[in-house]
Amino acid sequence: MNSAFEEINAGLEDAIKHAKNKRSKAVVHKPESIDVKAIRKKTGMSQQKFCATFGISLGTLRHWEQGLRSPRGPASVLLKVVDNDPKAVIRVVNG
Repeated sequence: MNSAFEEINAGLEDAIKHAKNKRSKAVVHKPESIDVKAIRKKTGMSQQKFCATFGISLGTLRHWEQGLRSPRGPASVLLKVVDNDPKAVIRVVNG
């Protein structure tokens, strides 16, 4: 067998062990949760104003705040930045 096959096979075997809750080399990464409602409240904005300011649809924001969905990708980055320094982000967004 060639090296690539052996590496892939070893990875698959390790994944199967992990799936069966057996000892494996798998590393599980769990994304941290984002409290979107707390971030919005920190800005002092209504849902409508928050959405208009940051280009988020109202339906999406409501799903996030109700815990039905979680922000991902660029949205999660934006929310983390807003959480860290809301005034700076609002100042930049408003130009």
